[in-house]
Amino acid sequence: QVQLVESGGGLVQAGGSLRLSCAASGRTFSRNPMGWFRQAPGTERNFVAAINWSGSIIKYADSVKGRFTISRDNAKNTVYLQMNSLKPEDTANYYCAAVNAPWRGSSWSLNDMDYWGQGTLVTVSS
Repeated sequence: QVQLVESGGGLVQAGGSLRLSCAASGRTFSRNPMGWFRQAPGTERNFVAAINWSGSIIKYADSVKGRFTISRDNAKNTVYLQMNSLKPEDTANYYCAAVNAPWRGSSWSLNDMDYWGQGTLVTVSS
């Protein structure tokens, strides 16, 4: 059974940092583009960041550029999201996602994702 399991969420003060992890199991994702979306209460799920299989192509939402860093460790079948300078508006459930098709830097949409994690909650207090 293929699973993506997020961890690392929690409560942090504004200006603080968190590191999210997404561990894949059931098959190797070393060749799959992977990324993160987030969804605040009462809002739609939005793209945050994506990384291709080698890490040579990375894309961020404008709202997180310069503050968030996506990375991956293919040996561990894991993708990470380092979040610095957190703001209250970053509060959301963060979801890991993966696609099967090759990716060359185009925009990600919800309908394109083949795999989803269950989410991890990040709460940033002011």
